[in-house]
Amino acid sequence: MWRDRSNFIIAIDVDPADTNVTTEQLWARKVDDRHFELCCIPFFAYDLALGDVVEVDADYMVRRVSTASGRYVFRVYFERGNFGNRDSTVEELEALGAQVEWSSPSLLAVDARDQKHAQQVADYLHEQEKAQRLMYETGKTA
Repeated sequence: MWRDRSNFIIAIDVDPADTNVTTEQLWARKVDDRHFELCCIPFFAYDLALGDVVEVDADYMVRRVSTASGRYVFRVYFERGNFGNRDSTVEELEALGAQVEWSSPSLLAVDARDQKHAQQVADYLHEQEKAQRLMYETGKTA
């Protein structure tokens, strides 16, 4: 979402058991030769968030988070045939102060700035999921 800040593309391996994706490209800002600030919301990689500073290897593959931003990621999935809720969902999320990015017509990544904000976003998404308008998950494994 901060693509205007980015000046580099790095990548991370993704577990193909979760998706058909094996590697995710990430827009980033170079901090030094081995550290980059993430300038996008990850769609498939877990335990990464917008603003995290990550360490990469010689192939520019993420190896670890060196400084966590404190931000939170949610992934929202809209089933085909249920796309009518997409625009209103994005409007509501943006009204809550969340940043969003689309990967496809079905997949939306959502950024929350801190824990309190993440709870507000989670509460909204939970209500939408209960109403069968979407499915969502968090970007954290723990």
